[in-house]
Amino acid sequence: MKINISSVHFTADQKLLDFINQKVNKLTHLYDDIISCEVVLRLDVNDQLGNKITEIKMVLPGGELFAKRQCKTFEEAIDQSIDALKRQIDKHKEKLKR
Repeated sequence: MKINISSVHFTADQKLLDFINQKVNKLTHLYDDIISCEVVLRLDVNDQLGNKITEIKMVLPGGELFAKRQCKTFEEAIDQSIDALKRQIDKHKEKLKR
């Protein structure tokens, strides 16, 4: 699986990039046929909910899955996005069985 990580208007440190790679690679245990994954990290000026926004787009055979979360830290946003993608993968696999 190809993982592309981009950060908008800031430079992500290596520790955060390693964390993202580790979390995204775990998704291959749920579904082997993931083609690619694109992660976008952004900072938002709205600080009420948290100003860290994470968007993950995952390309699968026959479709795409997408999750977007806004939290106080990128790690928390990544965790929540990955959880959302896990649920979407389960639904995608159910659809394929039918």
